[in-house]
Amino acid sequence: MTHPHPGLDTPAKLVAGGLRIVALGGLGEIGRNMTVFETAGKLLIVDCGVLFPEETQPGIDLILPDFSYIRDRLADVIGIVLTHGHEDHIGAVPYLLRERGDIAVYGSALTLALLAAKLKEHRITPLMREVRADMSEDIGPFTVEFVAVNHSIPDALAIAIHTSAGTVLHTGDFKMDQLPLDGRITDLRAFATLGEKGVDLFLVDSTNADVPGFTPSEREIMPVLDRVFRATKRRVIVASFASHVHRVQQIIDTAVSHDRKVAFVGRSMVRNMKIAQDMGYLTIPQNSVIDSKELENHGDNVVLICTGSQGEPLAALSRMANGDHAIRVGEGDTVVLASSLIPGNENPVYRVINELTRFGARVVHKGNALVHVSGHAAAGELLYCYNIVKPKYVMPVHGEWRHLRANAELAIQTGVPRENAIIVENGIVVDLINHEAKVSGSVPVGFVYVDGQSIGDITETSLKDRRILGEEGFISVVVVIDAQSGKIVAGPDIHARGFAEDLELFDEVKLRIEKALAIAVADGINGTHQLSQIVRKTVGGWVGGEHRRRPMIIPLVIEV
Repeated sequence: MTHPHPGLDTPAKLVAGGLRIVALGGLGEIGRNMTVFETAGKLLIVDCGVLFPEETQPGIDLILPDFSYIRDRLADVIGIVLTHGHEDHIGAVPYLLRERGDIAVYGSALTLALLAAKLKEHRITPLMREVRADMSEDIGPFTVEFVAVNHSIPDALAIAIHTSAGTVLHTGDFKMDQLPLDGRITDLRAFATLGEKGVDLFLVDSTNADVPGFTPSEREIMPVLDRVFRATKRRVIVASFASHVHRVQQIIDTAVSHDRKVAFVGRSMVRNMKIAQDMGYLTIPQNSVIDSKELENHGDNVVLICTGSQGEPLAALSRMANGDHAIRVGEGDTVVLASSLIPGNENPVYRVINELTRFGARVVHKGNALVHVSGHAAAGELLYCYNIVKPKYVMPVHGEWRHLRANAELAIQTGVPRENAIIVENGIVVDLINHEAKVSGSVPVGFVYVDGQSIGDITETSLKDRRILGEEGFISVVVVIDAQSGKIVAGPDIHARGFAEDLELFDEVKLRIEKALAIAVADGINGTHQLSQIVRKTVGGWVGGEHRRRPMIIPLVIEV
């Protein structure tokens, strides 16, 4: 089992006939999935998703993969293959197509439809190539085979990439639900056939690798929803991902069985369900869905399906919890959070739960009822896959470190040699040469932050400044000195925000500033920049020693 380390150098040029694999996102994290495959001078990209920000990243809307590795080689990119339509796999495609708009995008019908709606908002007309399970497509030097897998969105695909260097099988996100709502199971026969022919490198979804047993079937939610609806006298509000068509189907079916009307709330929910219905992935009985603007005409006998299951600040449910949405949650309402809790979202989600409870609603979530099942294979299912495929090498993908390591250990238990279980981070280069895989170097990758219209302008230093401003406050100090004598002629004038309201608090530090500047001038220091740094150091020492705080300090020394 190999482990990346800082000592890795930039890899040598790929040898003729070799295959190079570089993940630009999705390793050591859940989101931002993007992997670049290279052979014969051509690049194939599998998935291009976003990561959603945590509370420690204030003001950030989205986090993109770092395209710098391929930016100078965009002309060599011959295709983007998408495994399914979730945001963490397609959300960054518009930002990549901004850099080169004529890259062909391959995906299943629903995946491309969801992407097309997203690209329309960015005013991008994509070059799309629809594929289906059981198809093969020659994309330059790559032969890509598509395999049906079951996930929490219809039309998900695993992909087998055949090259002269060997075969790579990438599961995408998957599970092995044996009774899926649409009857489309993970095609283990295709996995077995690929295994018999020889899978050199197996890239496997790791999200639930540390969860024992098997992921429950989606159908097991139905009886729980039925009990919740039966016990609720007023409205039922269900928050789900806007792409979880199967979950929405169950909610609609349950609502209809209880003679309740359904309304979609939230722009992405309305848009995605319209796409799913038009394409036949979602069946809506006639006259069962109403416009959310008509809710007042239907009393309490309604079910609202909305976004916001992760506590996203601008999503419908969060706005309801904050009391700034047209729909007011109140006593007797039941709110169902029909999703998992993505790591990092705990605080926003619990805040929403608390606020809804304060309004008098009953909140049902995964912690107190089976209202969500995962879309990812648990350890038992992964063991099945390893025994069926019998890969030569394994590279866990899509997961945080604990998931990647747990997945590698499962592979080792089934007979994969420990040295053939490759755990790598984003930017670590893996080369497959003549059916042998090895770590061959690393390339620089980072986080690319989207803040409004700004893409990539926000740095880690900027985020640190934002955190300091939000947590520790801000102090500005203005001092005017005589250019000739260096004596203070005005100030120090101190202004603070988020630190202290009592201005007399700063009298002590003003004396310290005056004394420090006098000593500096006497020692021959007279540049405004140098004197500003003395002011910063003086204020920082005082505020840290006396108040145990580290606010942002901005000194300004002016010569007259």
